[in-house]
Amino acid sequence: MTSRRGPSAWLRGWFGRRRAHAAETLVLTDPIDERYHYGSISKHIAKFQIGQVVRHRVFAFRGIIFDVDPQFANSDEWYESIPEEVRPRKDQPFYHLFAENERTHYIAYVSEQNLVPDDSEMPLSHPDIPEWFDITGRGTYELKKHSTN
Repeated sequence: MTSRRGPSAWLRGWFGRRRAHAAETLVLTDPIDERYHYGSISKHIAKFQIGQVVRHRVFAFRGIIFDVDPQFANSDEWYESIPEEVRPRKDQPFYHLFAENERTHYIAYVSEQNLVPDDSEMPLSHPDIPEWFDITGRGTYELKKHSTN
């Protein structure tokens, strides 16, 4: 017959053991996988905000931001498909845009270094914008409450 200890006894046992080993040196036995962020909080502060209209610094498209990643969060295949000479750093905010150019509408994933504010005041025509945003009387875009996660 095994005895069952309650949660408080288990916690006392666990933390008592940890205290006894606190003076031991911790040794990293496996290399750090830089693709993962081990419980850390990103310290990157986004320059642009959701609902802001931006344009690409180099390519002829503009769009509205609908999500922000504090640092790169797409696939390695996507990242490596960008030519190395123009590949952005991963350690910066990346923005999800309802993007458009003269020919089409699409969703873009763009690094902060490649975006600038769009002050043209020309309305956007991406078909997903009305589902996510309301246009205010000032002509700005406000995220609808049901679109937040």
